[in-house]
Amino acid sequence: MKSLAELQAIKDKMKNKVVLREGTGEIRVVVGMATCGIAAGARPVLNAFVEGVNKEDLSDKVTVSQTGCIGICQYEPVVEVFEAGKEKVTYVKMNAEKAAEVIESHLKNGNVVEKYTIGANQ
Repeated sequence: MKSLAELQAIKDKMKNKVVLREGTGEIRVVVGMATCGIAAGARPVLNAFVEGVNKEDLSDKVTVSQTGCIGICQYEPVVEVFEAGKEKVTYVKMNAEKAAEVIESHLKNGNVVEKYTIGANQ
């Protein structure tokens, strides 16, 4: 880094990723990142949500964050979606491809992807 302008460029480039994790969107996506979740593959799921929400320009309404243990280790990776005035949706056994489908169907168009929910996997 040689100048303040270069530092500002780096800050601007990374700003979207930070906002996604700390934003104030009307939809909150929470990825379980305890040891069990990470071991089951939660890190690529978290990255897929952060990148997908950014790519689809949903960062004004969707916040992506992480949490510790959700308590249902046998279903990891677990993703919970919270929307004001609606019941929480819990997606289980997630991967990056499923995350892309949830972004397109649920976060973008408001349609829960039932086949990935905990109710469909019990």
